[in-house]
Amino acid sequence: MDLGLTGRTAVVTGASRGIGLAITRALSAEGVRVVAGALKGSPELDELAATGDVHPISVDLTTPAGPASLVETAVETLGGLDILVNNVGAVRPRLEGFLALTDEDWDWGLTINFLAAVRTMRAAVPHLTGRPGATIVTISSVNAFLPDPGVIDYSAAKGALTNLCKSLSKELGPAIRVNTISPGPVETDLWLGKGGVAATVGGASGTDAADVVRRQAAAAATGRFTRPEEIADLAVFLASDRAANITGSDHVIDGGLITTL
Repeated sequence: MDLGLTGRTAVVTGASRGIGLAITRALSAEGVRVVAGALKGSPELDELAATGDVHPISVDLTTPAGPASLVETAVETLGGLDILVNNVGAVRPRLEGFLALTDEDWDWGLTINFLAAVRTMRAAVPHLTGRPGATIVTISSVNAFLPDPGVIDYSAAKGALTNLCKSLSKELGPAIRVNTISPGPVETDLWLGKGGVAATVGGASGTDAADVVRRQAAAAATGRFTRPEEIADLAVFLASDRAANITGSDHVIDGGLITTL
């Protein structure tokens, strides 16, 4: 299937590993020229840059000026912007409860999971306007509508993010399509890394991290976590003209974890 993306330009945030790296790789494979923004690079991203039209940019997207700097650098590098993928995000399990969260905790969670995307879109929209097929794809989470006290600030931020993107789809349509993807647990460091959710939850309960992962995977109808490449395939489709009449939609990819309509 020809997605018609060859020659288009994109910005991907949080692009050095996990979902962002997979999306960057998939876009590049479709002939998209990509500026890949991340706080730190990775050998995998460097390899992509060496073999494809991928341009890594080191940027702190939690700073007020970081997102705009990334977008401006992308426009200067690529000569324009057609696609924005908001992927940057992070989670810290909050196992001590709501009252233990400080203003600093809330500021961290809301900044990296909500305000970074707000600022990136605010900078990108003027450049996307007037570009045929312009689109924004944002990686949200099932926690946007599956509130979890164990990740209470993350859930609140993702709920706000999904709501914002729905509002923007109404304001910006038909000039710019805006959609979200809501993954369940994914095979990335966020869940599986040394300081990830599984290790943190397991450590607090005296349970092996692998057992935490097995129990979580069993909660899905497919019995496993989603792979980053599966989210990337969906993101690339949504960015393409094959999805030209899809906007304001949230697409869940969770292996059947959410059982409600």
